[in-house]
Amino acid sequence: MGKQITVLAEHAESKIRLIRGIRVILDTDLAELYGVEVKRLNEQVKRNARRFPDDFVMRLSAEEAANLRSQIVTSSSSHGGRRYLPYAFTEHGAIMAASVLNSKRADDMSIFVVRAFVRMREALAANQQILSKLTELEHRVESHDGNIQELIEAIRELMEPPPAKNRRIGFSLSAGSGKDSASSR
Repeated sequence: MGKQITVLAEHAESKIRLIRGIRVILDTDLAELYGVEVKRLNEQVKRNARRFPDDFVMRLSAEEAANLRSQIVTSSSSHGGRRYLPYAFTEHGAIMAASVLNSKRADDMSIFVVRAFVRMREALAANQQILSKLTELEHRVESHDGNIQELIEAIRELMEPPPAKNRRIGFSLSAGSGKDSASSR
């Protein structure tokens, strides 16, 4: 039973999308999860409009719907597909939809939908923590890079051969000294 719960939660999680910077689930996906027709779901949303404020559900624009249609293959209206723009439900809207549908499956599945939203929120929080740690590490590495570069330059200076001194080994004779001056003594 535990594995089935995990599978259902992951299935619900796979339906969540990011639209307008908000995590939502489309009416078609929610209807599938709740085991009802999209038409019935949308009827209940319209009949109970006061239960669905703008932060619970939003109607997608034509551009957003077209963008989604290119991402997920859906039939066109000329071939019996959707004739109306889809709804997108936030976490709270998905729960409210389960309450207005009054079906056992909708009630059961709403738990998995909520869990999916919670898991996504936790994953996002974990990603933020990882991102902040990565940024901190990056700053440390940048400061270490400067120190390492200075160390490499110092090692290179030590590895360079000392400058050549053109000094001859032995004694040098001065200009006034030579064989002649030694014999005159």
